[in-house]
Amino acid sequence: MTTAATLPRRTTPLVLADLVPGALARDVLLVIGGAGLVGLLAQVSIKLSFTPVPITGQTLGVLLAGTALGWRRGLAAMLLYAAAGLIGVPWFAGQASGYVGASFGYIVGFIACAAVCGALAQRGADRSLTRSVPAMIVGEILMYGIGVTWLAVDLHVGAGTAISLGLTPFLAGDAIKAALAALLLPAAWKLAGEPRPKP
Repeated sequence: MTTAATLPRRTTPLVLADLVPGALARDVLLVIGGAGLVGLLAQVSIKLSFTPVPITGQTLGVLLAGTALGWRRGLAAMLLYAAAGLIGVPWFAGQASGYVGASFGYIVGFIACAAVCGALAQRGADRSLTRSVPAMIVGEILMYGIGVTWLAVDLHVGAGTAISLGLTPFLAGDAIKAALAALLLPAAWKLAGEPRPKP
């Protein structure tokens, strides 16, 4: 098994994806895999009668992909997810594709979330629960900030209405998903069995 100890010395801190051997081919496969994970979890979807935004598993996939891949690969994975969905790959929530209206802002938010969570992971935020939880919260704030703003503009509603449609119903579920991601990442590093180099 490849571990951090067997990899060549790097000038930047490792993220989990760096434990996979290879270079360009590895990165391409990881980007495709990150986008695919989000697309798969998007199919765990529950429509709500009072909002155009469904409950999905996407948030968990974005948090895991961004943090495990690092900011460049995480950003690339979410750009691939958004672009492929726009041109017809049916992997948005509920097997949708193309421009999905008021909820598309959350997909844009995924891009920012993955990049920021990946950057924080490269600074060690994925190594312990006490550092993972704030990283997940920052990612969620970005995701919802963009998503709710887009929702308000698309539906021509005020901030209060947009928050009640696009944030409040999802807080409990996304808190659970963020906590799960924050638990899984340090656990994965422990399974890898190597200490992270100090930035």
